[in-house]
Amino acid sequence: MATRNLPDDPRLEHLRKQAKTLLKGVRAGDREALALADEFHSVDTLAEAQLVIARSYGFASWPRIVRHLELVDRYSRSPHRQAVGGPLDTPEQRADEFLRLATLHYDQDDPARQQAARDLLDRFPEIAQSNIYTRVVAGELDGIDYDQAAVEGGPYQWEPLLYLTYSRLDVPNQVEIARRLLENGADPNAGYLWQGMPSPFTALTGVFGRGEGDQPVHKDRVELARLLLDAGADPNDSQTMYNCGPGCPPPWDDVHLEILLEYGLGRGDGGPWHERMTTAHPTPQQLLEDELVFASSNGLLHRVELVLAQGIDPEGRGTRHPVFCGHRAYELAAVQGHTEIAEVLRARGAAPLDEVHEVFAAAMRGETPDVTKELAARAVARNPFLPIRAAEIGRTEAMEPLQRLGFDLNVMGMSAPLHQAASNGHLDTVRKLVELGADPELRDPSYQGNALGWAEYNRKQAVVDYLRGLPQGTGTR
Repeated sequence: MATRNLPDDPRLEHLRKQAKTLLKGVRAGDREALALADEFHSVDTLAEAQLVIARSYGFASWPRIVRHLELVDRYSRSPHRQAVGGPLDTPEQRADEFLRLATLHYDQDDPARQQAARDLLDRFPEIAQSNIYTRVVAGELDGIDYDQAAVEGGPYQWEPLLYLTYSRLDVPNQVEIARRLLENGADPNAGYLWQGMPSPFTALTGVFGRGEGDQPVHKDRVELARLLLDAGADPNDSQTMYNCGPGCPPPWDDVHLEILLEYGLGRGDGGPWHERMTTAHPTPQQLLEDELVFASSNGLLHRVELVLAQGIDPEGRGTRHPVFCGHRAYELAAVQGHTEIAEVLRARGAAPLDEVHEVFAAAMRGETPDVTKELAARAVARNPFLPIRAAEIGRTEAMEPLQRLGFDLNVMGMSAPLHQAASNGHLDTVRKLVELGADPELRDPSYQGNALGWAEYNRKQAVVDYLRGLPQGTGTR
């Protein structure tokens, strides 16, 4: 059965409304409602409509999805929504401000915040002794009440171990404090759900850092990671895998992967978070398959070899992350010219390219394949977003062949090809796209930014200068 993903920060009332709407639609003969009922269960009552809604999200029953939402509510936190710069009139206000400034909150984390935390501590040294949360962040080895090792508190309602692993202050004693917390009942799998998203931000996630904002790693990441894993942290950590893979910009290192594999990544039952989140959380095998797809797409040979050494099927597609449009690792490697990786995958049993992927590969090499209109149309229909990926990796030579095949160079996903080329500093690709009619004023749906805005945000000055120099009205508006 095909299923869909729950929205971020899901609410039970929203699902109840969906069930009521479904029931009304079935009774009214609505085609989409009837198709959903045909796929999952006949609908004559509200209870049956609720069952269909639950199954459409991958849950076996309505009580199961209700239980899931209860867990989401229990573990959901939104540290990024807490503002800094408020009143500092009381010791409690100063302590909370210090913790907010010193820790990652995963929404445009700014290194200046950590300096502000240090400045605040210099100004009010007593902050360090305010509570167990400020003590562990400030590296105060003495005076910690370890009876509170598993107590949630502070501005984010985190356990002390989370404040320590998400702190980015350069202070001593972090490893020793973490050891003592774990010896006194701290949960090595402590974590929270960022704004209700199903992938938990665990203590391990905090240690390894990175992510879409390229957050810094913890200065003691190796020692803390091993300490947590030795204490029972499950290595199948989905958010770490995302933050250190498709969720962060290059360059990538393999420290997290080597350590997690050593401790059993890809094996076991997925740990307590997989048990809590069930179908909303990837299995250990899916985590490794996702990693294989990511590494193959980005030319990371060592990562590919690390994953394949675990016996993973080279044909596995993991969670079919939308970034990769459900493609196989071999397809991504071969199409994007990662020849050595493609050879390794084929040697491990990956199936050859089909005729559509042969078209993709030729275009990415800068060739315009001699194909029928029907095959070209099938290629565009299978992956209309290929120009976005080509622009992202600077394949200037691919742009004209793709356009000749019928691909839209203004195609919009989370961004357009020109946004990706601009944000990654691929000036030649930007020039070629504009020459071929890509619209510099096209705005992305999330941030409403044009190509110039993306280049400015990512400090790609050569691209900024070129785009600013374009005549007004350039593009296909």
